[in-house]
Amino acid sequence: MRCVIARFPFDLTKGGVLESMKGVKPEPITAESVVIGRRAYPVKQVGAVITRQDRRDFTAGEVIRALSALGFTCRTSDPVPAPAAALTPLEQASAMLGTPAGV
Repeated sequence: MRCVIARFPFDLTKGGVLESMKGVKPEPITAESVVIGRRAYPVKQVGAVITRQDRRDFTAGEVIRALSALGFTCRTSDPVPAPAAALTPLEQASAMLGTPAGV
């Protein structure tokens, strides 16, 4: 399949991607990931291996689009949960002291 990643055309096949990633150890996943074989890889790592380009030259979306079209399972990162409301100094002190016994 012909696809464009970082303004460069690539002819990618599912077998070619599998062969390129053979023997490559997955890095820890912190954002989007793709399942290749039985392993999950960060999308940027896969993009760097199959295109031989620096990770800053392409977006994760470009790689996800190409790999999804080839039939690979891509997972987007979970949204970051909203931060909890900050406690007031009085609430913080009360939490540190705890509840009195017998109340």
